[in-house]
Amino acid sequence: MYKSILKPLLFTKNPESAHHFTFSWIKRTFNVPIVKNIIEGFYDYQNPILEKEVFGLHFKNPVGLAAGFDKDAKLIDEMAMLGFGFIEIGTLTPKPQEGNPLPRLFRLPEDEALINRMGFNNGGVQEAIERLRDVKTDVLIGGNIGKNKLTPNEKAVDDYLYCLHALHPYVDYFVVNVSSPNTPNLRELQEKEPLKKLLLAVKEANSRKSRPKPILLKIAPDLTVGQLDDIIEIVIETKIDGVIATNTTIDRSGLKTDSTKIESIGAGGVSGKVLAKRSTEVIKYLSSQSNKAFPIIGVGGIFSAKDAIDKLEAGASLVQVYTGMIYEGPGLIKSINKGLVKYLRSKSK
Repeated sequence: MYKSILKPLLFTKNPESAHHFTFSWIKRTFNVPIVKNIIEGFYDYQNPILEKEVFGLHFKNPVGLAAGFDKDAKLIDEMAMLGFGFIEIGTLTPKPQEGNPLPRLFRLPEDEALINRMGFNNGGVQEAIERLRDVKTDVLIGGNIGKNKLTPNEKAVDDYLYCLHALHPYVDYFVVNVSSPNTPNLRELQEKEPLKKLLLAVKEANSRKSRPKPILLKIAPDLTVGQLDDIIEIVIETKIDGVIATNTTIDRSGLKTDSTKIESIGAGGVSGKVLAKRSTEVIKYLSSQSNKAFPIIGVGGIFSAKDAIDKLEAGASLVQVYTGMIYEGPGLIKSINKGLVKYLRSKSK
């Protein structure tokens, strides 16, 4: 039904309007008792073989919702009905910010991709907390945190620590996001010394909590081999709990969409099928070169169970989807999990 009816309808709207329309529709309908039962019965697929223990947390399945879809924690309970093993909110910043000017989200249907330059648009961490207090589901929640646009890099640590302290009682793990291409100079924080300083500060603040939470780092797919080596060294040295690979890419090569259209869109990060190969390469490099020293969450171009399996075989422990769900629909989560059951059973024989 999604591909034949809902997707064509949504694709008549500009992408951000479609996103807001979808949120409003889900909020109105999913919590009607009979609809809730139908949604959960149709989409939620669980099997004990899918359960995993990763960085000290128990995941009912390894398929999560990537950050960016539900930035402000508006649909945690509703998204959980679709069968996700975990949901990542954010990126959240200390203060609310509008993000970049519209338009800032673009579809590339020929590539089954998106280009976005959202710019950490969110209502601020305190607004998200008010919603997190009312969450009813027991799904695991990750908090993806960043800095405000106007915060200079030399004071970025303060923003990350503010979000860590505020969110700590309400999320199960944290993601330090220094890899979005849409906040000016943010990716400079991926350089060795600034990144080490940031992660050590976050790690120390977290360790002082009565119940420390796992700390992950989200990295860009555009890093060089040398930079990936630095990431491995830093993750091991700071003893953070894992890496999310990868964010969107600024590389426009390999796109089928007419170059004139791409140029007219302008700046932004690309997600979707075009990212699958590179994100898997990054996962494989991090896993093999570190001798599997830390868990990796694989994200980028997952449109099928095979795509998820590729990430797991490359060294990922868990996977996340976003753009794939926009093109394939909410049935993607169940499809991936069913495919993973077959894969895991065949491996155990």
